Amino acid sequence: MGKVVLLFLCMVLVVVSLACADSIEKLEVQKHLKNLNRPPVRSIKSPDGDVIDCIHVSHQPAFDHPDLKNHKIQMKPNFHPEGHPFGESKVSSNSKPITQPWHQNGRCPDGTIPVRRTKKDDMLRASSVQHFGKKKDRSFPQPKPAKPLPDIISQSGHQHAIAYVEGDKYYGAKATINVWDPKIQQPNEFSLSQMWILGGSFGQDLNSIEAGWQVSPDLYGDNNTRLFTYWTSDAYQATGCYNLLCSGFIQINSDIALGASISPLSKYSSSQYDISILVWKDPKEGNWWMQFGNDHVMGYWPAPLFSYLSDSASMIEWGGEVVNSESDGQHTSTQMGSGHFPEEGFGKASYFKNIQIVDGDNKLRAPKDLGTYTEQDSCYNVQTGSAGDWGSYFYYGGPGRNPNCP
Repeated sequence: MGKVVLLFLCMVLVVVSLACADSIEKLEVQKHLKNLNRPPVRSIKSPDGDVIDCIHVSHQPAFDHPDLKNHKIQMKPNFHPEGHPFGESKVSSNSKPITQPWHQNGRCPDGTIPVRRTKKDDMLRASSVQHFGKKKDRSFPQPKPAKPLPDIISQSGHQHAIAYVEGDKYYGAKATINVWDPKIQQPNEFSLSQMWILGGSFGQDLNSIEAGWQVSPDLYGDNNTRLFTYWTSDAYQATGCYNLLCSGFIQINSDIALGASISPLSKYSSSQYDISILVWKDPKEGNWWMQFGNDHVMGYWPAPLFSYLSDSASMIEWGGEVVNSESDGQHTSTQMGSGHFPEEGFGKASYFKNIQIVDGDNKLRAPKDLGTYTEQDSCYNVQTGSAGDWGSYFYYGGPGRNPNCP
């Protein structure tokens, strides 16, 4: 009889413990949601289902960072890189410029910034509250097959097709990036196209600033193509996050929402659309600025966030990345870019064009000794070139699983 009572008590304790754990998790979720979703001046319902909150520029999450408590917002950069201005974010004068769907229903007033509202379901898809908005694995390509890191990347399921430069001091990078809607096989996979601004070693202390477009069902709950940023100062371990999902990046722009959908998108053998992104270091303040398109200065990553990038970057990378979860022992069919290989060319394959770096004289110039890297070129590949209005460019991407990539 005593054993039965003891067993019953143990079962009760287990149930109570589980209930307590569930209650604690719910409280953590509610607390984190309240912290992320600041009281808005105005809220705008987007046709794609998002809610965009216009919050006062001084109320954004960036200032929760311990190194930014007394930070004075820099409302414009002291310097722009010298060089050619961006080309139009469209293929021809008959094409529509890149926009965001929420613009159809309103705009944020001056003095506020647009922030995509985080939903409870968004957080519940994360492995934990602490990991919400963060990359789950190391996801930077280290383009030197002779070194061990590519094996680590392959094991973690991240695959790339990139162009890169290294061996000098870099103070920024620019690119015009073709925008697509790649198909994702598993909800825990993603496909993105971005620039990496990297400083430090490819170990525990890597600094990285990243910007581009992505499709990530796990992060956003849908398959929309979205503008995004990311940063880390410790190789994705504890610091940094996507967009404005933690303290760090300071946004000053009232027109463009990080993490929001972008449109129109390129279609195979049809109209092609692209976005232009520039990231550069302000030589005076040391902050790293981001510009979207011709005239949207988005904001900056403050210098105190970084160690190595407080001086300069040592490598710049441009290209695509996917997560390959290898379900049932097969390579994922998640697409990179357009889902087609580089050799198909314009209108069919994805591209980066007018890729440039910012040098020590704060000037934009074409990269020298551009290298390429991919883990499995039968799954995703990259081909570089140089020509006229396109400057330094490359086509990249692929379908993932195919007869040569089983």
